[in-house]
Amino acid sequence: MTTSSEPQKLIVVTGASTGMGAAAARELARLGFHVLAGVRRVRDADAIRSTGIEPVILDITEPEQVEALAARVADDSRALHALVNNAGIQVNAAVEALPLAEWRRVFEVNLFGHIAVTQALLPALLRSKGRVINVSSIGGTVAMATYGAYAGTKFALEAVSDSLRREVAPLGVQVVVVQPGGVRTEMAARGVLAANDLAVRMTPGQAERYSGLVQANNKLMVTGTASGLTADAAARVLAKAVTARRPRTRYTAGRDATVITRLVRILSDRTLDRILAANLRRHYPKGAAA
Repeated sequence: MTTSSEPQKLIVVTGASTGMGAAAARELARLGFHVLAGVRRVRDADAIRSTGIEPVILDITEPEQVEALAARVADDSRALHALVNNAGIQVNAAVEALPLAEWRRVFEVNLFGHIAVTQALLPALLRSKGRVINVSSIGGTVAMATYGAYAGTKFALEAVSDSLRREVAPLGVQVVVVQPGGVRTEMAARGVLAANDLAVRMTPGQAERYSGLVQANNKLMVTGTASGLTADAAARVLAKAVTARRPRTRYTAGRDATVITRLVRILSDRTLDRILAANLRRHYPKGAAA
């Protein structure tokens, strides 16, 4: 947290149009930071612009926009305290049924885009001895059915975070991972729409094998999100990762994230498979094979 006796510092938050990113931008601005809030559309910029929040048009998969963000930071006399890599999309489909183009799109947004922004802003973070906050997921700890692509990006982000932390810690930069569970944002609703769109493109054989699974997972996503943290509560966890004098390397956000993280450490793969399958089975349509 900045005080009146400290110079104001910059923070970059990607994916700040809605949900956890927007809530984090507001919370960090309230704490006294000047937040460069990455949004993809002008109407989103107009919605989030307020005291301490400066929207910047940023699609993290567009090199020109990433370069423009780096130039904006370099031109500012204030130190860059933190980069919060929050942008992301959720795509759910069986491994067999997800087209390769969709696999590549998910990795472009959820992994390579974060790497691009991190590379672009690391010089500023090295000068300020700042920190990188990577928003992962419980999907970076356990990959449930239909989460192959999404969890794949999050597992990869976890690995990149570990590697980066060990590379830049001796240089004074801290790297922190935040692992949210269910958060009450628009992401789940968008995920259901995307899953349904992909489902109608399955072959007849794929539909026979996976349509019940897709429907069950959609219901599980909706119920899990409804019982999850609010975006504001998740944003406070992000703010803690940004402001803690000696941050942990990982923070979970939400009871479900904490529980699943602990279960993964103590249960065998087969036991965890049975638990996840039983939880999903309750959501299958009547008469569908689980």
